[in-house]
Order: sequence, then structure tokens, then C-alpha cells
Amino acid sequence: MALSTDEENKVREIIEAFTNGKRLSDLPNVSGNNPFNLLCEVLEDGESKKAALATMLPYMEEQCMYGIERDKTVSSRLVTRIGNTALHKSLPVHNRMRGCLLDDDGNVVEYLNPRDWTGHVRDGSRGQVMVEFGDFYCRFETSANIERVKFSLFPLPGYRYVPLMYVSAYEATVQRSTNKLSSVVNTTADYRGGANQADWDTLSKTVLGRPATQISRTNFRTYARNRKAGSTKWNCMTYDVQKMLYWLFVVEYATLNSQEAFNTQLTAEGYRQGGLGDGVTTLDSGKWNTFNGYYPFIPCGYTDELGNGTGEKEYTMPTEYDASSKKVKVCRYRGIENPFGHIWQWTDGINVRINPGSNGLSEVFVCSDPSKFNDSNYNGYSHVGNEARAEGYVKEIIFGESGEIIPALVGGGSTTYFCDYHYTNIPASVALRGVLFGGVASAGASAGLACAASTRAPSHSAAYFGSRLCLKSDTLAVYCGKQFINIWADFCLIRK
Repeated sequence: MALSTDEENKVREIIEAFTNGKRLSDLPNVSGNNPFNLLCEVLEDGESKKAALATMLPYMEEQCMYGIERDKTVSSRLVTRIGNTALHKSLPVHNRMRGCLLDDDGNVVEYLNPRDWTGHVRDGSRGQVMVEFGDFYCRFETSANIERVKFSLFPLPGYRYVPLMYVSAYEATVQRSTNKLSSVVNTTADYRGGANQADWDTLSKTVLGRPATQISRTNFRTYARNRKAGSTKWNCMTYDVQKMLYWLFVVEYATLNSQEAFNTQLTAEGYRQGGLGDGVTTLDSGKWNTFNGYYPFIPCGYTDELGNGTGEKEYTMPTEYDASSKKVKVCRYRGIENPFGHIWQWTDGINVRINPGSNGLSEVFVCSDPSKFNDSNYNGYSHVGNEARAEGYVKEIIFGESGEIIPALVGGGSTTYFCDYHYTNIPASVALRGVLFGGVASAGASAGLACAASTRAPSHSAAYFGSRLCLKSDTLAVYCGKQFINIWADFCLIRK
């Protein structure tokens, strides 16, 4: 059958279109990143149609995000889960947390058995025992009285990248022969903790294998950086790490109270519930002082049989503390032992300028660039808000656009609002203060992941002041419109 001239022209157009057609992978990258100016093809009721990419974004967030929200006017410590309910069960961001050995160049030597670490060499000869986390995206937002925390594996609009980070699995000790801050299970004299009391080695209050204390934040920073000369990648505990660990816990357990009773059972919906338990917080202060002068007593690695897991393990105090054999529960959060309690933790990357007088301000400055960490000024730091001027249980935190966990207002309780205590004092003249987190072995309900103290200068040390070892990866995310479009195409529109 002969074709008409019009039909022949249409066939030629079809052949030309087919010949000139390109696969998705052959198309050039877009030159802009405004989703309102970008079009995509969608299928509606079996018919192909075009749509502005921006109209699709809210749906993508609901699919690729999980998090929590809270009304700050409500006293409940419980928060509401938001986002993809399936992600609250699978916890993809949280499950990136895993134990490893890290060499001094920041390379992973090996990942540890997720169920039980005790079969691995953890004495420092093969690297530092660390927990890896990060390499995801988060967003902190406020709408009227509602505060939201959102996590995603994808670079959604308005989300910021959380780089790969490493935090010591244990409260840090010091290798005495090199003055290197360390995260190890090692009971030799070279890694003696506390204040290096050799005359205690054969006593029940021995500090062999325990965390190192009686060290200022200034020296903790120095000892951490001794791991790699000329580099600022190794640090003592940082505020960024402390803050992110807190929000990881809150999103996982949907409570602001890290001392909620530990519960191995899931909810009927399949979510985590409870918390990390009391932790090492129930000692009598006077007895602790008499026993060892407030020095640490929990051995590093005591809970390593829990691997990458979360849980608690009972520890019996020596009879020299109390003839009744007092017992405490050592808690662990995804491989991180004693994330609060036992001893205070110095944190770097945060300085507070506390002004005198009843009308003064306690101004909070933070920094994510370790090369700018210092104990004498605020250069390179950003003012993120003002700290509460009074002590008490935390009612509100600064929060803001980066999820700041420094208390902004007290007036809560041990089971309401944030459930943790805030310690501070007002000096007679302007003072630069550091911040300690977590509380101590005698703090009771006051302790927790959000328990904070701005009572001391960074130069101060004490028997119950310790820290952790941290490393921030050099790997950076490339967050731009092109990357977002590629992920959108791969995961939401067209799977190739």
C-alpha cells in the first residue's frame, strides 16, 4: 500500500527521531539547579506528562527521610516520629555506625565483628578502637513551636551533609610514653589511666585500663593531635560529634531522655523504645570520693561483647567502695561505651563567653573547623545563640538551624522536657568557658547525653574530667543540583 506524502513525512520524522535519540546516560548535565526551572516526565493515568521538578520534591522527602518533631511548649519527653515509617524500622542512617580499628593516618585497618568485638586485637598495636558514623544528610527546622530533626541518605533540598566521622568507642586514655590520646583495651603501665597513679596498680582502685583524667581540654587537644604530627584531623571529643550522637539517639528511640529504662523489645509498630538506662550514674558521691578520689573505675572495653549493639552490662563495685557490693549498669550505644555518666567529657569546638551581671549574656560560639579550635578567643567561631544563665533541668535548647543542644532555658524536670541538668555560674568578669557533657558517676537523673556544664575554663582539670578521641574524615560531599538530579532519576523516576 502506497503512503501519502504526509504519511511519508511522518515516517521520516519518526526515523529521524529514533536515529537522533539518546539514552539517559548520554544526555548532558543540566546547567542550573533551580527545581522550578527543570522539567521531568511523569506517568499519570497511563499517559506521559511533564511536571516541574519542584512539584515532586515534597513527595521525595516523605519517601527518603525519617526523623522526629516536638512541640517545645509540651513538657513530654516523648517525641513524634515523622517521615517514612519503614525507615524508622530499618534505620539506614543509624546502621552506618560500626566499630573499626583506625590507623594514625585515618585509614580503616579493619571493621570489627558487629556482634562481639572481644575476638579482635584492641590494645593499640593495630590501631585505635573507633566507631564510624556519618556520610548522610540532615535538616533541623522550626515552624512556630514545632522543632523537627530529619535524616536522609540523600541530598534533599535544605539538608546539610554530615561528613564521615569517627569517635572513640571508649572514654579515652593516654599512651604515657608518647602522650598520644588513645582508645584501646590495654592494662599495661603505658596506658595507665586516671592521673597515672602507679602506686595504685595492685589495688582495687587501679587505673590500669581505665580512662585518663585530670587533664585540661587544652592538653586533651594536644594529646589527640600527637597521633599525627602537623595535622588537625585528630581531636578530643568535639561538640559536633556530641550533638549528632544525641540526635541519632533521639530519632532512634523517640525520646529526649537518654536515661529511659533500657528495653530490648520493639513497639507493636516495630520501632525502638526505651533508652540507655541509668548508666554509671548511681554512686554515692561521698563513698566514691573515699574509694578513689572521684577517679574513673570502669575498665575500657567492659561492654565489648555487645559489639556494634546497644545495651547495658552490670558492673560490681569493689568492696572498698561499699561492703554491700554496689552494682551499676554500664551502658553502650551502638558501640560507644559510657556515652554519658561515669566521668565528664571535655568537648572541643565550642566556647562560651559568659558576661557578668544580672543583665549579661552567656554567648555560645561553635566551630566545625578543627584548625581554628582554641581556648582563648572566638576567631573562626559562629555565635549560635545564648546559654541559660541559671542552673536546673533543661526546658529548652538553642536548637536553631544546626540542632544546637546547649540549654537556652531551664525549668524542666528529670522526666519532663529534656530530662538532663544544666550547670553554669556567672563570673565577676567576662570569662571564656569550655563545655563538659554527660555528667558523672554520682549525678543520678541529672546525667545524660544532653547534660551540659559551662562552669570551667578550658585550662581546668579534675579527677572526673575526661574526654574521647575523634577524627573527622577528609571526604567531602558534592552537594549541587546536578547530583540531586542524578539521584532523583536513579531512585524516583527511571531505574536504569
